[in-house]
Amino acid sequence: MTSASRTGTGGARGQNGRGTPPGPPSDLVAAPGYGARRLYQAYLAAWNRHVDPVLTGPQFAVLSAVRAYPDSDQSSLAGTVALDTSTMADVCRRMERRGLIRRVESPHDARRKLLSLTAEGEETFAEATRRTRRLDEALLDGCPPELRAGLAELLNTLGERWESVAARDLP
Repeated sequence: MTSASRTGTGGARGQNGRGTPPGPPSDLVAAPGYGARRLYQAYLAAWNRHVDPVLTGPQFAVLSAVRAYPDSDQSSLAGTVALDTSTMADVCRRMERRGLIRRVESPHDARRKLLSLTAEGEETFAEATRRTRRLDEALLDGCPPELRAGLAELLNTLGERWESVAARDLP
């Protein structure tokens, strides 16, 4: 047995033998998906800690869309909040059970569910919005104010582009 295998140096425990993980490989750091996944994981952790550990980002997006477009149907709003229709239906059922939204059948088509916020949904949205704005400020701290709108635009443009790549076969 070598001294390195006995002490754990050089393996998964890192070069210092104290359990410090090594940095990610350079080919991984160069992959945009790795950066996107890191951003997403960090954002989820920050959201859970600073905004709401129960209300999810998709649920917040649904509250925002229902507030902006009251009495719209569930399926139409799914694309607005970047959810597929089956996920949207599941999210809305959970939010209805929590008393955040009302889902009623459309008088013209019983298959369509029209959405509106409850008083509790309005309160939850207002409080989550306040906390979300504080989180946004913390996340963008150090980014010059004149670049912030461009950064949000770039992230949304990348999201649209990556969604289109996901929806088609690659050459």
